[in-house]
Amino acid sequence: QVQLVESGGGLVPAGGSLRLSCAASGRTFSLYRMGWFRQAPGKERELIAWLKRTIGSPYYADSVKGRFTISRDNAKNTVYLQMNSLKPEDTAIYYCAADLDSSVWDYWGQGTQVTVSS
Repeated sequence: QVQLVESGGGLVPAGGSLRLSCAASGRTFSLYRMGWFRQAPGKERELIAWLKRTIGSPYYADSVKGRFTISRDNAKNTVYLQMNSLKPEDTAIYYCAADLDSSVWDYWGQGTQVTVSS
């Protein structure tokens, strides 16, 4: 089993920045990739970025490309999401997720609220 705990959400004005962290514990050696989703009120959950645990280029959704950066620190079993130039439409609950073999996201964090004021 793998446990994921997010932190770093909060309230920020438009144009500001936040960094989310996701600490993984448990059988982290078995993970294939880690990523970030978000879900705004009344909308479906959206995959916005993911990164393989070892090598490879990150994936970004068009909605965040150029503004958000995903990174990892394998020594700390932590993945980060640096969010810059935040917009009110980025307001959502952000979830960290991890999978074992790229077919389905197996593990989820509890979510952290990000609110961007206009």
